[in-house]
Amino acid sequence: MVIDRDTIPLVVLDEVLFITTPSFNTDEARRRYYLLKRKVMKVYPYAVLAGTQVDTLNMRLSKIKKKRDRKKYVREFQDYLEKTFEPELRKLTRTEGQILCKLVYRETSRTPHDLLKEYRSGWTAFWYGATASYYDIDLKKPYNPALDEEDRLIENILLRAFQQGLLEERVKADIPKPKL
Repeated sequence: MVIDRDTIPLVVLDEVLFITTPSFNTDEARRRYYLLKRKVMKVYPYAVLAGTQVDTLNMRLSKIKKKRDRKKYVREFQDYLEKTFEPELRKLTRTEGQILCKLVYRETSRTPHDLLKEYRSGWTAFWYGATASYYDIDLKKPYNPALDEEDRLIENILLRAFQQGLLEERVKADIPKPKL
């Protein structure tokens, strides 16, 4: 690049991401962090799949004109998802289930309760939430790394995994939500 008859070399550098290294006061805290890391690494692919499925559902619903047909399609889609993924998801522990709910919020920007309420009904969302609470899982709890310490650790684990190439971050589609 030339500025006032002076040649200045121009180099474009890659983006640099600084991630803080968590520090632990005790061995117990370190152990809990590595357990959380293992659970996040196990559950994140399911959250990515959930986000992708929600995007797919929104895209397909935007093409369906009748409300009745959209509701029917959502029921069929849910049946397909349950038949396909329920056996794997039943094997998750309680804490893995709670982490999955938080990561679904991270990927879709909506809690699982809100997704159920939007695509099925408030009554269905209530009963799913009641069943989940029996297993100490809160479907309404948002993912907030700024305020919640566990969420901050989860975000740190994910950013490190993305940077190291252990996980691939999902590119979120910009599909408008259809009215049901």
